[in-house]
Amino acid sequence: MKSAVETLNPTRVRLTVEVPFEELKPSLDAAYKKINQQVTVPGFRKGKIPARVIDQRFGRGSVLEEAINDALPKFYTEAVSEGELNVLGQPDVDITEFNDGQDLKFTAEVDIRPAIEIPDYSGIEVTVDALEVSDEDIDKSLEQLRERFASTSPVERAAAEGDVVVLDLEASVDGEVLEDGVAKGISYTIGSGQLLEGIDEAVIGLEAGGTATFDSELKGGSAAGKTSSVKVDVTSVQARELPELDDDFAQLASEFDTLEELRADSVKRLENMKRYDQATQAQEKVLDALLELVEVPMPEKLLADEIQTRKHNLEHHQFPAMGLDWDGYLEREGKTAEEHDAELGAQATKGIKTQFILDELVSKEQLSVNQEELTEHLMRRAASSGMSPDQFAQAVVEGGQVPMLVGEVARGKALAVVVEAAKVTDTNGETVDLDDEVEDEGAVTVEAGSDEETATDAEDAVEATSDKA
Repeated sequence: MKSAVETLNPTRVRLTVEVPFEELKPSLDAAYKKINQQVTVPGFRKGKIPARVIDQRFGRGSVLEEAINDALPKFYTEAVSEGELNVLGQPDVDITEFNDGQDLKFTAEVDIRPAIEIPDYSGIEVTVDALEVSDEDIDKSLEQLRERFASTSPVERAAAEGDVVVLDLEASVDGEVLEDGVAKGISYTIGSGQLLEGIDEAVIGLEAGGTATFDSELKGGSAAGKTSSVKVDVTSVQARELPELDDDFAQLASEFDTLEELRADSVKRLENMKRYDQATQAQEKVLDALLELVEVPMPEKLLADEIQTRKHNLEHHQFPAMGLDWDGYLEREGKTAEEHDAELGAQATKGIKTQFILDELVSKEQLSVNQEELTEHLMRRAASSGMSPDQFAQAVVEGGQVPMLVGEVARGKALAVVVEAAKVTDTNGETVDLDDEVEDEGAVTVEAGSDEETATDAEDAVEATSDKA
Protein backbone atom coordinates (compact mmCIF):
# COMPACT_ATOMS: atom_id res chain seq x y z
CA MET A 1 0.00 0.00 0.00
CA LYS A 2 1.13 3.53 -0.81
CA SER A 3 -0.33 6.69 0.68
CA ALA A 4 0.19 10.42 0.46
CA VAL A 5 -1.14 13.32 2.53
CA GLU A 6 -2.31 16.63 1.06
CA THR A 7 -3.04 19.49 3.45
CA LEU A 8 -6.27 21.21 2.43
CA ASN A 9 -6.26 23.71 5.31
CA PRO A 10 -4.90 23.81 8.88
CA THR A 11 -7.65 21.45 10.07
CA ARG A 12 -8.31 19.16 7.10
CA VAL A 13 -6.26 16.80 4.93
CA ARG A 14 -6.82 14.52 1.95
CA LEU A 15 -5.28 11.07 2.00
CA THR A 16 -4.61 9.44 -1.36
CA VAL A 17 -4.23 5.67 -1.03
CA GLU A 18 -3.23 3.03 -3.59
CA VAL A 19 -3.60 -0.66 -2.72
CA PRO A 20 -2.25 -3.47 -4.93
CA PHE A 21 -4.94 -6.01 -5.77
CA GLU A 22 -3.04 -8.86 -4.12
CA GLU A 23 -3.28 -7.05 -0.76
CA LEU A 24 -7.07 -7.36 -1.01
CA LYS A 25 -6.89 -11.18 -0.91
CA PRO A 26 -7.64 -11.49 2.86
CA SER A 27 -10.72 -9.31 2.42
CA LEU A 28 -11.81 -11.27 -0.66
CA ASP A 29 -11.45 -14.54 1.27
CA ALA A 30 -13.47 -13.04 4.12
CA ALA A 31 -16.14 -11.88 1.64
CA TYR A 32 -16.55 -15.38 0.16
CA LYS A 33 -16.74 -16.84 3.66
CA LYS A 34 -19.39 -14.34 4.76
CA ILE A 35 -21.52 -14.87 1.65
CA ASN A 36 -21.13 -18.65 2.10
CA GLN A 37 -22.79 -18.38 5.51
CA GLN A 38 -25.65 -16.24 4.20
CA VAL A 39 -26.82 -18.05 1.04
CA THR A 40 -28.03 -21.49 0.03
CA VAL A 41 -27.25 -23.22 -3.28
CA PRO A 42 -28.88 -26.58 -4.13
CA GLY A 43 -26.33 -29.36 -4.24
CA PHE A 44 -23.89 -27.69 -1.84
CA ARG A 45 -23.73 -27.73 1.94
CA LYS A 46 -24.03 -24.34 3.66
CA GLY A 47 -20.59 -22.81 3.97
CA LYS A 48 -19.08 -25.16 1.35
CA ILE A 49 -20.08 -23.33 -1.84
CA PRO A 50 -17.05 -22.91 -4.18
CA ALA A 51 -16.00 -19.35 -5.04
CA ARG A 52 -16.68 -19.88 -8.77
CA VAL A 53 -20.28 -20.91 -8.00
CA ILE A 54 -20.79 -17.81 -5.86
CA ASP A 55 -19.43 -15.69 -8.72
CA GLN A 56 -21.81 -17.37 -11.17
CA ARG A 57 -24.91 -17.30 -9.00
CA PHE A 58 -24.54 -13.99 -7.20
CA GLY A 59 -22.01 -12.09 -9.30
CA ARG A 60 -18.37 -11.28 -8.75
CA GLY A 61 -19.40 -7.68 -8.17
CA SER A 62 -21.21 -8.48 -4.92
CA VAL A 63 -18.05 -10.24 -3.65
CA LEU A 64 -15.84 -7.31 -4.59
CA GLU A 65 -18.22 -4.88 -2.90
CA GLU A 66 -18.17 -6.89 0.31
CA ALA A 67 -14.36 -7.12 0.16
CA ILE A 68 -13.99 -3.35 -0.34
CA ASN A 69 -16.27 -2.65 2.62
CA ASP A 70 -14.05 -4.87 4.73
CA ALA A 71 -10.74 -3.53 3.41
CA LEU A 72 -11.28 0.24 3.32
CA PRO A 73 -11.26 0.82 7.12
CA LYS A 74 -8.05 -1.19 7.49
CA PHE A 75 -6.15 0.62 4.73
CA TYR A 76 -7.48 4.00 5.86
CA THR A 77 -6.21 3.32 9.39
CA GLU A 78 -2.81 2.30 8.01
CA ALA A 79 -2.63 5.49 5.94
CA VAL A 80 -3.49 7.61 8.99
CA SER A 81 -0.76 5.85 10.95
CA GLU A 82 1.81 6.30 8.16
CA GLY A 83 0.94 9.98 7.91
CA GLU A 84 1.16 10.37 11.72
CA LEU A 85 -2.17 12.17 11.68
CA ASN A 86 -4.33 13.02 14.70
CA VAL A 87 -7.71 12.69 13.03
CA LEU A 88 -11.08 13.93 14.26
CA GLY A 89 -14.34 12.23 13.39
CA GLN A 90 -15.16 10.08 10.40
CA PRO A 91 -13.56 10.56 6.95
CA ASP A 92 -15.31 11.27 3.65
CA VAL A 93 -14.10 8.39 1.46
CA ASP A 94 -14.23 8.34 -2.34
CA ILE A 95 -13.15 5.31 -4.40
CA THR A 96 -11.47 6.89 -7.41
CA GLU A 97 -10.43 3.73 -9.28
CA PHE A 98 -11.06 0.02 -8.93
CA ASN A 99 -11.56 -2.85 -11.32
CA ASP A 100 -11.38 -6.56 -10.70
CA GLY A 101 -7.76 -7.63 -10.63
CA GLN A 102 -6.42 -4.06 -10.57
CA ASP A 103 -5.18 -1.70 -7.88
CA LEU A 104 -7.69 -0.07 -5.53
CA LYS A 105 -7.33 3.71 -5.38
CA PHE A 106 -9.29 5.90 -3.01
CA THR A 107 -9.14 9.26 -1.27
CA ALA A 108 -10.22 10.14 2.27
CA GLU A 109 -10.79 13.66 3.50
CA VAL A 110 -10.83 14.06 7.25
CA ASP A 111 -10.49 16.74 9.92
CA ILE A 112 -7.31 16.75 11.99
CA ARG A 113 -6.26 18.41 15.18
CA PRO A 114 -4.66 21.72 14.28
CA ALA A 115 -1.10 22.48 15.29
CA ILE A 116 -1.23 24.88 18.24
CA GLU A 117 1.50 27.09 19.63
CA ILE A 118 1.10 27.78 23.33
CA PRO A 119 2.61 31.20 24.13
CA ASP A 120 4.01 32.30 27.47
CA TYR A 121 0.99 32.42 29.77
CA SER A 122 2.80 33.51 32.93
CA GLY A 123 1.73 37.11 32.36
CA ILE A 124 -1.99 36.41 32.72
CA GLU A 125 -3.60 38.64 35.34
CA VAL A 126 -7.20 38.38 36.55
CA THR A 127 -9.31 39.99 39.26
CA VAL A 128 -11.81 38.03 41.36
CA ASP A 129 -14.33 38.92 44.05
CA ALA A 130 -12.90 39.57 47.48
CA LEU A 131 -13.46 36.96 50.15
CA GLU A 132 -15.89 38.83 52.38
CA VAL A 133 -18.63 37.44 54.61
CA SER A 134 -21.19 40.08 55.55
CA ASP A 135 -23.61 40.10 58.45
CA GLU A 136 -26.36 39.72 55.85
CA ASP A 137 -24.73 36.52 54.59
CA ILE A 138 -24.57 35.12 58.10
CA ASP A 139 -28.17 36.07 58.91
CA LYS A 140 -29.37 34.48 55.68
CA SER A 141 -27.49 31.26 56.46
CA LEU A 142 -28.98 31.04 59.94
CA GLU A 143 -32.44 31.83 58.59
CA GLN A 144 -32.15 28.95 56.12
CA LEU A 145 -31.19 26.68 59.01
CA ARG A 146 -34.26 27.86 60.95
CA GLU A 147 -36.41 27.02 57.92
CA ARG A 148 -35.13 23.45 58.01
CA PHE A 149 -36.27 23.07 61.61
CA ALA A 150 -39.62 24.76 61.19
CA SER A 151 -42.65 22.99 62.65
CA THR A 152 -46.27 23.09 61.54
CA SER A 153 -49.57 23.08 63.42
CA PRO A 154 -53.15 22.94 62.09
CA VAL A 155 -55.09 26.21 62.10
CA GLU A 156 -58.76 26.94 61.56
CA ARG A 157 -58.47 29.87 59.20
CA ALA A 158 -57.99 30.67 55.55
CA ALA A 159 -54.68 29.69 53.98
CA ALA A 160 -52.11 32.46 53.54
CA GLU A 161 -48.66 32.95 52.06
CA GLY A 162 -46.12 30.73 53.83
CA ASP A 163 -48.68 28.24 55.17
CA VAL A 164 -48.41 24.52 54.48
CA VAL A 165 -51.54 23.09 52.89
CA VAL A 166 -52.41 19.46 52.24
CA LEU A 167 -54.03 19.12 48.81
CA ASP A 168 -55.85 16.68 46.54
CA LEU A 169 -55.41 17.50 42.84
CA GLU A 170 -57.31 16.39 39.74
CA ALA A 171 -56.18 17.57 36.28
CA SER A 172 -58.42 17.42 33.21
CA VAL A 173 -57.80 18.16 29.54
CA ASP A 174 -60.80 18.74 27.26
CA GLY A 175 -63.09 17.57 30.03
CA GLU A 176 -61.33 14.21 30.50
CA VAL A 177 -59.53 13.46 33.79
CA LEU A 178 -55.96 12.37 33.04
CA GLU A 179 -54.93 8.92 34.26
CA ASP A 180 -51.73 10.40 35.67
CA GLY A 181 -53.43 13.66 36.65
CA VAL A 182 -54.76 12.64 40.07
CA ALA A 183 -52.76 13.12 43.28
CA LYS A 184 -53.85 13.04 46.91
CA GLY A 185 -52.32 14.17 50.18
CA ILE A 186 -49.71 16.50 48.69
CA SER A 187 -48.06 18.86 51.19
CA TYR A 188 -47.29 22.23 49.66
CA THR A 189 -45.84 25.44 51.08
CA ILE A 190 -47.71 28.37 49.56
CA GLY A 191 -45.33 30.67 47.73
CA SER A 192 -42.58 28.06 47.24
CA GLY A 193 -43.29 27.79 43.52
CA GLN A 194 -42.77 24.01 43.63
CA LEU A 195 -46.10 23.00 42.15
CA LEU A 196 -48.30 24.12 39.27
CA GLU A 197 -48.37 27.70 38.12
CA GLY A 198 -51.53 29.38 39.44
CA ILE A 199 -51.96 27.16 42.47
CA ASP A 200 -50.94 29.84 44.97
CA GLU A 201 -53.68 32.19 43.81
CA ALA A 202 -56.18 29.32 43.87
CA VAL A 203 -55.59 28.15 47.45
CA ILE A 204 -54.88 31.43 49.21
CA GLY A 205 -58.06 32.32 51.10
CA LEU A 206 -59.38 28.75 51.24
CA GLU A 207 -59.96 26.96 54.54
CA ALA A 208 -59.77 23.20 55.10
CA GLY A 209 -62.54 21.63 53.01
CA GLY A 210 -62.39 24.42 50.42
CA THR A 211 -62.26 23.76 46.68
CA ALA A 212 -61.06 25.78 43.70
CA THR A 213 -60.40 25.28 40.00
CA PHE A 214 -57.68 26.93 37.94
CA ASP A 215 -56.01 26.54 34.56
CA SER A 216 -52.32 25.66 34.30
CA GLU A 217 -49.91 24.41 31.64
CA LEU A 218 -48.67 20.94 32.58
CA LYS A 219 -44.89 20.56 32.65
CA GLY A 220 -44.73 16.77 32.61
CA GLY A 221 -46.73 13.60 32.27
CA SER A 222 -48.93 12.37 29.42
CA ALA A 223 -50.29 15.86 28.66
CA ALA A 224 -47.06 17.82 29.03
CA GLY A 225 -47.29 21.23 27.39
CA LYS A 226 -51.10 21.26 27.35
CA THR A 227 -53.34 23.61 29.33
CA SER A 228 -55.24 21.68 31.99
CA SER A 229 -58.17 22.50 34.21
CA VAL A 230 -57.03 21.61 37.72
CA LYS A 231 -59.42 21.00 40.60
CA VAL A 232 -57.79 21.45 44.01
CA ASP A 233 -59.27 20.40 47.35
CA VAL A 234 -57.68 21.76 50.53
CA THR A 235 -57.84 19.09 53.25
CA SER A 236 -55.68 20.85 55.83
CA VAL A 237 -54.16 24.27 56.55
CA GLN A 238 -51.07 24.38 58.75
CA ALA A 239 -49.11 27.35 60.00
CA ARG A 240 -45.33 27.16 59.93
CA GLU A 241 -43.52 28.13 63.11
CA LEU A 242 -39.82 28.94 63.12
CA PRO A 243 -37.76 28.19 66.25
CA GLU A 244 -36.32 31.08 68.20
CA LEU A 245 -32.73 31.93 67.28
CA ASP A 246 -31.12 31.21 70.65
CA ASP A 247 -28.84 28.76 72.45
CA ASP A 248 -31.57 26.11 72.55
CA PHE A 249 -31.84 26.28 68.77
CA ALA A 250 -28.04 25.97 68.43
CA GLN A 251 -28.16 22.76 70.47
CA LEU A 252 -31.11 21.46 68.42
CA ALA A 253 -29.65 22.21 64.99
CA SER A 254 -25.93 21.58 65.56
CA GLU A 255 -23.25 20.15 67.80
CA PHE A 256 -22.72 23.56 69.39
CA ASP A 257 -23.97 24.69 72.80
CA THR A 258 -24.44 28.38 72.08
CA LEU A 259 -25.75 30.56 69.30
CA GLU A 260 -22.44 32.40 69.29
CA GLU A 261 -20.57 29.18 68.49
CA LEU A 262 -23.09 28.32 65.77
CA ARG A 263 -22.71 31.77 64.27
CA ALA A 264 -18.89 31.46 64.28
CA ASP A 265 -19.17 28.09 62.52
CA SER A 266 -21.48 29.67 59.94
CA VAL A 267 -18.84 32.30 59.25
CA LYS A 268 -16.22 29.58 58.72
CA ARG A 269 -18.47 27.59 56.38
CA LEU A 270 -19.39 30.70 54.37
CA GLU A 271 -15.72 31.62 54.05
CA ASN A 272 -14.94 28.15 52.71
CA MET A 273 -17.79 28.40 50.21
CA LYS A 274 -16.68 31.82 49.05
CA ARG A 275 -13.09 30.61 48.82
CA TYR A 276 -14.23 27.80 46.55
CA ASP A 277 -16.30 30.27 44.49
CA GLN A 278 -13.26 32.53 44.31
CA ALA A 279 -11.09 29.67 43.00
CA THR A 280 -13.74 28.72 40.43
CA GLN A 281 -14.02 32.33 39.30
CA ALA A 282 -10.24 32.55 38.96
CA GLN A 283 -10.12 29.37 36.87
CA GLU A 284 -12.86 30.62 34.55
CA LYS A 285 -11.22 34.01 34.08
CA VAL A 286 -7.76 32.53 33.57
CA LEU A 287 -9.17 30.12 31.01
CA ASP A 288 -10.84 32.99 29.15
CA ALA A 289 -7.56 34.91 29.16
CA LEU A 290 -5.70 31.85 27.86
CA LEU A 291 -8.24 31.41 25.07
CA GLU A 292 -7.60 35.01 24.02
CA LEU A 293 -3.86 34.31 23.79
CA VAL A 294 -4.02 31.24 21.56
CA GLU A 295 -5.04 31.13 17.92
CA VAL A 296 -6.90 27.91 17.17
CA PRO A 297 -8.08 27.00 13.65
CA MET A 298 -11.56 25.48 13.90
CA PRO A 299 -12.42 22.18 12.14
CA GLU A 300 -15.71 23.05 10.45
CA LYS A 301 -17.17 19.54 10.38
CA LEU A 302 -16.32 18.91 14.03
CA LEU A 303 -17.95 22.22 14.98
CA ALA A 304 -21.07 21.42 12.96
CA ASP A 305 -21.32 17.97 14.56
CA GLU A 306 -20.90 19.45 18.03
CA ILE A 307 -23.65 22.02 17.46
CA GLN A 308 -25.95 19.30 16.15
CA THR A 309 -25.22 17.11 19.17
CA ARG A 310 -26.11 19.94 21.53
CA LYS A 311 -29.36 20.57 19.68
CA HIS A 312 -30.18 16.86 19.75
CA ASN A 313 -29.56 16.67 23.50
CA LEU A 314 -31.83 19.65 24.07
CA GLU A 315 -34.66 18.37 21.90
CA HIS A 316 -34.60 14.71 22.89
CA HIS A 317 -33.37 14.75 26.50
CA GLN A 318 -34.19 18.09 28.09
CA PHE A 319 -37.33 19.23 26.29
CA PRO A 320 -39.40 16.14 27.24
CA ALA A 321 -38.53 16.62 30.92
CA MET A 322 -39.52 20.29 30.73
CA GLY A 323 -42.64 19.72 28.65
CA LEU A 324 -41.35 22.06 25.95
CA ASP A 325 -40.80 22.14 22.22
CA TRP A 326 -38.54 24.51 20.29
CA ASP A 327 -41.13 27.29 20.12
CA GLY A 328 -41.88 27.05 23.83
CA TYR A 329 -38.22 26.91 24.74
CA LEU A 330 -37.28 29.96 22.67
CA GLU A 331 -40.23 31.86 24.13
CA ARG A 332 -39.14 30.98 27.65
CA GLU A 333 -35.56 32.05 26.94
CA GLY A 334 -36.68 35.23 25.18
CA LYS A 335 -34.57 34.48 22.10
CA THR A 336 -35.10 34.08 18.40
CA ALA A 337 -33.95 30.90 16.66
CA GLU A 338 -31.12 32.88 15.07
CA GLU A 339 -29.97 34.26 18.44
CA HIS A 340 -30.07 30.80 19.99
CA ASP A 341 -28.09 29.26 17.12
CA ALA A 342 -25.47 32.00 17.39
CA GLU A 343 -25.14 31.46 21.14
CA LEU A 344 -24.94 27.69 20.71
CA GLY A 345 -22.28 28.11 18.03
CA ALA A 346 -20.21 30.33 20.33
CA GLN A 347 -20.49 27.81 23.18
CA ALA A 348 -19.49 24.90 20.95
CA THR A 349 -16.56 26.87 19.53
CA LYS A 350 -15.33 27.70 23.02
CA GLY A 351 -15.65 24.08 24.10
CA ILE A 352 -13.63 22.72 21.18
CA LYS A 353 -11.01 25.44 21.46
CA THR A 354 -10.68 24.84 25.21
CA GLN A 355 -10.09 21.14 24.79
CA PHE A 356 -7.51 21.60 22.03
CA ILE A 357 -5.53 24.10 24.09
CA LEU A 358 -5.63 22.13 27.34
CA ASP A 359 -4.73 18.89 25.55
CA GLU A 360 -1.75 20.66 24.00
CA LEU A 361 -0.76 21.88 27.47
CA VAL A 362 -1.00 18.32 28.81
CA SER A 363 1.51 17.29 26.15
CA LYS A 364 3.74 20.33 26.57
CA GLU A 365 3.89 20.07 30.37
CA GLN A 366 4.12 16.24 30.21
CA LEU A 367 1.23 15.83 32.63
CA SER A 368 0.04 12.36 33.56
CA VAL A 369 -2.87 10.97 35.56
CA ASN A 370 -2.30 8.44 38.32
CA GLN A 371 -4.79 5.92 39.65
CA GLU A 372 -5.58 7.93 42.79
CA GLU A 373 -6.44 11.04 40.77
CA LEU A 374 -8.63 9.03 38.41
CA THR A 375 -10.42 7.36 41.32
CA GLU A 376 -11.10 10.69 43.04
CA HIS A 377 -12.45 12.10 39.80
CA LEU A 378 -14.64 9.05 39.27
CA MET A 379 -16.06 9.45 42.79
CA ARG A 380 -16.98 13.08 42.10
CA ARG A 381 -18.56 12.20 38.77
CA ALA A 382 -20.54 9.38 40.39
CA ALA A 383 -21.84 11.73 43.09
CA SER A 384 -22.93 14.33 40.52
CA SER A 385 -24.70 11.67 38.44
CA GLY A 386 -26.63 10.24 41.39
CA MET A 387 -25.02 6.81 40.94
CA SER A 388 -22.92 4.80 43.34
CA PRO A 389 -19.17 4.74 42.56
CA ASP A 390 -19.41 1.05 41.62
CA GLN A 391 -22.36 1.64 39.29
CA PHE A 392 -20.69 4.62 37.66
CA ALA A 393 -17.36 2.80 37.26
CA GLN A 394 -19.13 -0.16 35.64
CA ALA A 395 -20.98 2.13 33.23
CA VAL A 396 -17.73 3.91 32.34
CA VAL A 397 -15.87 0.67 31.66
CA GLU A 398 -18.72 -0.90 29.67
CA GLY A 399 -19.10 2.27 27.63
CA GLY A 400 -15.38 2.47 26.89
CA GLN A 401 -15.25 5.92 28.52
CA VAL A 402 -12.16 5.45 30.71
CA PRO A 403 -9.93 7.42 28.28
CA MET A 404 -12.49 10.24 28.37
CA LEU A 405 -12.27 10.43 32.18
CA VAL A 406 -8.47 10.35 32.04
CA GLY A 407 -8.60 13.24 29.56
CA GLU A 408 -10.87 15.24 31.87
CA VAL A 409 -8.47 14.85 34.79
CA ALA A 410 -5.45 15.69 32.64
CA ARG A 411 -7.12 18.82 31.29
CA GLY A 412 -8.01 19.84 34.82
CA LYS A 413 -4.35 19.54 35.79
CA ALA A 414 -3.33 21.56 32.73
CA LEU A 415 -5.68 24.38 33.68
CA ALA A 416 -4.35 24.26 37.25
CA VAL A 417 -0.82 24.79 35.90
CA VAL A 418 -1.93 27.95 34.10
CA VAL A 419 -3.85 29.25 37.12
CA GLU A 420 -0.83 28.70 39.35
CA ALA A 421 1.31 30.74 36.94
CA ALA A 422 -1.22 33.59 36.71
CA LYS A 423 -1.44 36.64 38.94
CA VAL A 424 -4.77 36.62 40.74
CA THR A 425 -5.88 39.60 42.81
CA ASP A 426 -9.20 40.37 44.45
CA THR A 427 -11.30 43.52 44.14
CA ASN A 428 -9.52 44.93 47.18
CA GLY A 429 -6.17 44.66 45.40
CA GLU A 430 -4.99 41.77 47.57
CA THR A 431 -3.09 38.85 46.03
CA VAL A 432 -5.12 35.63 46.13
CA ASP A 433 -3.25 32.41 46.89
CA LEU A 434 -5.07 29.59 45.09
CA ASP A 435 -2.42 26.87 45.23
CA ASP A 436 -4.35 24.52 47.50
CA GLU A 437 -7.72 25.20 45.92
CA VAL A 438 -6.38 24.77 42.39
CA GLU A 439 -4.62 21.53 43.26
CA ASP A 440 -7.73 20.11 44.92
CA GLU A 441 -10.40 21.39 42.56
CA GLY A 442 -8.70 21.72 39.16
CA ALA A 443 -10.16 18.51 37.80
CA VAL A 444 -13.58 19.38 39.15
CA THR A 445 -13.69 22.64 37.27
CA VAL A 446 -13.25 21.00 33.89
CA GLU A 447 -15.07 17.76 34.48
CA ALA A 448 -18.29 16.59 32.89
CA GLY A 449 -21.85 16.48 34.05
CA SER A 450 -23.45 19.78 33.24
CA ASP A 451 -26.17 20.96 30.94
CA GLU A 452 -24.70 21.29 27.47
CA GLU A 453 -27.16 24.02 26.59
CA THR A 454 -25.65 26.29 29.23
CA ALA A 455 -22.01 25.39 28.64
CA THR A 456 -20.62 28.83 29.31
CA ASP A 457 -17.98 28.21 31.94
CA ALA A 458 -14.76 26.24 32.03
CA GLU A 459 -16.41 23.03 33.22
CA ASP A 460 -19.01 22.94 30.48
CA ALA A 461 -16.69 24.17 27.76
CA VAL A 462 -14.40 21.22 28.24
CA GLU A 463 -17.12 18.65 28.79
CA ALA A 464 -18.98 19.67 25.66
CA THR A 465 -16.37 18.10 23.42
CA SER A 466 -14.63 15.61 25.68
CA ASP A 467 -15.93 12.66 23.72
CA LYS A 468 -15.60 14.14 20.25
CA ALA A 469 -12.02 15.24 19.74
